[in-house]
Amino acid sequence: MGMKPVVLAALCLSAIAALSPAQAQKHYDPGVTDSQILLGHSIPLSGPASATAALGLAESDYFNMINDQGGVNGRKIKLLQLDDGYNPARTLEAIRKLVEQDHVFLIYATQGTPPNIAIQKYLTVNKVPQLFIGSGAGRWNDPKHFPWTIPVIPSYVAEAKIFAKYILAHKPDAKIAILYQNDDFGRDYFNGLKAGLGDKVKQLVAVQSYEATDPTISSQIITLQSSGADAFVIAAIPVQAAQAIHKAADLGWHPMMFLDYIANSPATTLKAAGHEQSTGVISTFFVRDPSDPQWQGTPALADFEAWQKKYGADLSRDDPQNVNGYVLAQLMVETLKRCGDNLTRANVIEQATHISNFAAKMLLPGVTISYSPTDYSPFHKLQIEQFDGTRYRPLGAPVSID
Repeated sequence: MGMKPVVLAALCLSAIAALSPAQAQKHYDPGVTDSQILLGHSIPLSGPASATAALGLAESDYFNMINDQGGVNGRKIKLLQLDDGYNPARTLEAIRKLVEQDHVFLIYATQGTPPNIAIQKYLTVNKVPQLFIGSGAGRWNDPKHFPWTIPVIPSYVAEAKIFAKYILAHKPDAKIAILYQNDDFGRDYFNGLKAGLGDKVKQLVAVQSYEATDPTISSQIITLQSSGADAFVIAAIPVQAAQAIHKAADLGWHPMMFLDYIANSPATTLKAAGHEQSTGVISTFFVRDPSDPQWQGTPALADFEAWQKKYGADLSRDDPQNVNGYVLAQLMVETLKRCGDNLTRANVIEQATHISNFAAKMLLPGVTISYSPTDYSPFHKLQIEQFDGTRYRPLGAPVSID
C-alpha cells in the first residue's frame, strides 16, 4: 500500500527543513566541494622566463598558510601548477588538461603575454575565468569582448609612458634607444614609449627587437650602442634583459637605462647581469622591497617575514617575485571570500570586478588594486625606483598612470 500524499509531503518538508540555510543556498561549479576549491595555472618553471617561477611558489606557500588557518569559508585551496616553459603551445596543452581532465574551478595567474593569448579564446568560449594573469598587455583590459580575462599587473603602455616622461623631464635632449620583445608584450612598450614622447618622438633614434627564443641579443645591443643614444629602454623578459645590461657594460655604453618591471628583480635579472653593471637602472614598482630599511618595524613587513619564515623558507628574501606572489595570493583569497557559498565561475567574475582600493599587505603606500565591470586595469599609481648596486631606492612619490 502506497504512502499517503499528506504523509509524503510532510516527510519532504521535514527533510528540507533539516537543511541549513547555507546548505540550501550553495551553488558550485566544477572544481568546488564543501571542503576544497581547486585552482589551476601554467607557469614557466623552466625556459627563458623561469625567473617568474618564484611567484608561483610564493602563491602556493601563501595558500598553505590560509589552509592551515581553516581555508576560505571552510574550504582549502589547492593549486595545480604545470610548467609551460613560456611556450604558448605548451600553455594551451596544460590549460586544456587542467580544465578538461582535472576540472579546475578557474585558471589563475598564468604568466606572460604570448602564453595567455594562446589560451584566451579557449577559456572565453568555455566560460572559465582567466583570473589575475601575469601580463600587462593592453589587450586584457577589454571587458566588453573578453569578460572572463582579468589582468593583475600594470599596463605595459602605462609604464613605457612613465619612462618617456621621466626621460623628457631629466634629459630633455636625450637620444633614446629601445630593445623590445617581438610580440604583444614588447610592442606595447614600443607603442607606449612613442605615445609618451609625443612630439618628441624624433628623439627615438634606435629601435631593435628580438624573439623570446633568441639565445643572444649581442648584435642588437651593438647596433643600439652605435646610434649614440644616451637613454635606453629595455622591454624584455629576464634572460634577454640581463644580457642587454651586461652587453651594454661590456661595450662601455652607459646610457640612462630603464627596465620593465617584469625583469627588474635584483635576485635574478640584475644578479645575472652583474649588480655593478646594473647600477643606475630605473624601473617601476607596486610592492615593497622587504630588504629596504624604511619598512623595518612595519606591521606589513612583520606579517610578510613571519609568513616567509614558516611557509616560504625556500624562497629568496630579495626576489620581488616573492612579494608579488604574496600580494597576488591575497587578492585571490579576498575574491573567493567575497563569493561566500556561491562558488560559480560567473560569481567569481562578479566579485573580482567589484574590488575597490584593495590594500593588500606589502603593496607600496598609496598603491591599491581596483576593478570595475567596465575597467579591468588594476593599478592607477606606480613608484619609480633606481638600483644603487645593492637595492632599489624610490625616486619621489608614486606617480599616477594615465
